[in-house]
Amino acid sequence: QVQLVESGGGLVQAGGSLRLSCAASTSIFNIYTMAWYRQLPGKERELVASISERRGTEYADSVRGRFTISRDGDKNTVSVYLQMNSVKPEGTAVYYCDAGGSGSLRGREYWGQGTQVTVTS
Repeated sequence: QVQLVESGGGLVQAGGSLRLSCAASTSIFNIYTMAWYRQLPGKERELVASISERRGTEYADSVRGRFTISRDGDKNTVSVYLQMNSVKPEGTAVYYCDAGGSGSLRGREYWGQGTQVTVTS
């Protein structure tokens, strides 16, 4: 069973920066795509950014130019990061890490437990 563990959430002032990390307990060769989603209270979960070899990086319009997604890994673990710059109060949400499987894990999807990001004005 692949586990995703997120870290880096917290309180940040508007205009500031925060970096989220997510570590997956599987080889980078078993993961096709990784992404960050966020969910505001009473709202549906929305895609913030994704990264894959085939499609590169993709961003929601609301964060493009301010957020950067990246990943690294080896045969044992794979991690994805979200560098959040110039954050805004409307970015306050629970952020979730997502990973889509490849190879032996093809068709499977894994989620982290979520990390709270609160942006104060």
